[in-house]
Amino acid sequence: MIIENEYRSHYCGKLDTTNVGEEVKLSGWMHSIRDHGGLVFIDLRDQFGFTQIVIDQQSAIFRKIENLRLESVISIKGKVILRSKETINNKIHTGKIEVMVDNLNIISKSKILPIQVAGDDNYNDELRLKNRFLDLRRERLKKNILLRSEIIQFIRKEMLKLDFKEFQTPILTASSPEGARDYLVASRLHKGKFYALPQAPQQFKQLAMVSGFDKYFQIAPCFRDEDARADRSPGEFYQLDIEMAFCNQEDIFKIVEEVIHNTFTKFSKKKITPLGFPRIPYQEAIDKYGTDKPDLRNPLYLKDATEIFKDQRSNFNIFKNIINKGGVVKAIVAPVGAEKPRSFFDKLNNWAKEQGSSGLGYINFEKNDNNELIGKGPIANNLQDDLLKLLMKDLDINYDDAVFFICDEYDKACRFGSIAINKIGLDLKLINQNEFNFCWIVDFPMFEIDEQTKKLEFSHNPFSMPQGGMKALLEEDPLKIKAFQYDIVCNGIELSSGAIRNHDIDIMLKAFEIAGYQENDIIKKFPALHNAFQYGAPPHGGIAPGIDRIVMLIADEPNIREVIMFPMNQKAEDLLMGAPNQVSKQQLKDLHIKVVSDE
Repeated sequence: MIIENEYRSHYCGKLDTTNVGEEVKLSGWMHSIRDHGGLVFIDLRDQFGFTQIVIDQQSAIFRKIENLRLESVISIKGKVILRSKETINNKIHTGKIEVMVDNLNIISKSKILPIQVAGDDNYNDELRLKNRFLDLRRERLKKNILLRSEIIQFIRKEMLKLDFKEFQTPILTASSPEGARDYLVASRLHKGKFYALPQAPQQFKQLAMVSGFDKYFQIAPCFRDEDARADRSPGEFYQLDIEMAFCNQEDIFKIVEEVIHNTFTKFSKKKITPLGFPRIPYQEAIDKYGTDKPDLRNPLYLKDATEIFKDQRSNFNIFKNIINKGGVVKAIVAPVGAEKPRSFFDKLNNWAKEQGSSGLGYINFEKNDNNELIGKGPIANNLQDDLLKLLMKDLDINYDDAVFFICDEYDKACRFGSIAINKIGLDLKLINQNEFNFCWIVDFPMFEIDEQTKKLEFSHNPFSMPQGGMKALLEEDPLKIKAFQYDIVCNGIELSSGAIRNHDIDIMLKAFEIAGYQENDIIKKFPALHNAFQYGAPPHGGIAPGIDRIVMLIADEPNIREVIMFPMNQKAEDLLMGAPNQVSKQQLKDLHIKVVSDE
């Protein structure tokens, strides 16, 4: 590619044998330098790759650069020549050519580097984030950021092909009483009042549907004052925000599946779930996987063994006592193999205790001299033979299997069960790392009991349409009402939550009433939606898959910071820019704010 200007005629990394004999101009960073007896070889780097340039050590050009450090920026002119056969590098596009330099200008000198750009050295997060501009020059991170750009552009084209229109929603808005903590922005013109950065464009995109627009999308920035996790960046993140009018749940699924499937197919060689992603009801997901974010690459799941241990033929009183108090027994059947040593089970048991559990009981199965399947271990010894056979039948036990047991209150057993499934699956190498397994979690409960206040509250999104509409709200037990709410999950990571919205003002008022709110509360907290829904609102729904998480999965990175150009650290600090920081007294005065110390 030719790009004639003051600094270059070609990009580094784009030259090849068709350019041999040409005079070219290149500019970039000195990536590495090698002295080969009379000739100096420099790998010159820009965004597009490397070109090896050659300088005669006896020339005046060499004296210009002999004291330059790596990562200094230079501009050169020279002729493209073929490399000798023994120096060809087939790993890079420019590996068969080099440029013999006849002119060189120093653009910018580098100091001693706090982190090396060349190589794959590991540095601590603080050093990397403080010098992110250097970190971004490194090959792995640079590729991730370029991949992110390509994925976003591809998604945008996919949405436009599906007749969605891209709209922008406000960044300065009203504080939301729901969800995570807001980031607040003080108003200079309105003393004592604050804007908030949007946790999501939720209300605006619903208002767009009420305004008569049919299909909306946006690559939307969202701001939430919440703690960091490996798959969640503190402070801000981006999502593919989607909303459709006159649609049902399946319409949303069809659109999202097509865009997600096409995106992962375009940018990854891994096997991807075919269109028509599995739909798993929320309660089934909790019962079977212990979580509403199951990793379907893992063949392990939870089975119920409560009745077995409740049986009078069971002498395992530790479990019986818990069951009699309302507990359950969850079982995980795993193909551990006949040769697994006792230490394997002991390590799992110790791991379980480190997680706060009382342990991870097990039965290991093998064949006796009569080729019959028998159970081994303390738990098996406390089950009569006929009960043990019933256990093997109910749990579909095979030779080389082991069964791990968790006995606790239902919620605790499920939560720990989900962690144990993942641990055992990883230890036994059962999880296929070359797959993207998607599913939808559906039929979320509309309401739940808050563990602390013991009061009824919305379990998911308060603006969701209850299944059964007004009739369900009037006649059913609130805890049994399902909502048209759904999550899309990939490899155990939630990409997004979504819902068919409650567009009927009367149904909305009744739903909020059940959760303990009066109409005045809604008017105060959600004035725009309350007002708009009284002037003709279409049925509508949406979802917002996380861009950062999509890129993290496709790039095969374990931490979301590796796909964000300038991320914050775990404490929500921007070490590069020094944020958050203190501001001047005059700025505080202009905003009518006084900073009060904790003391």
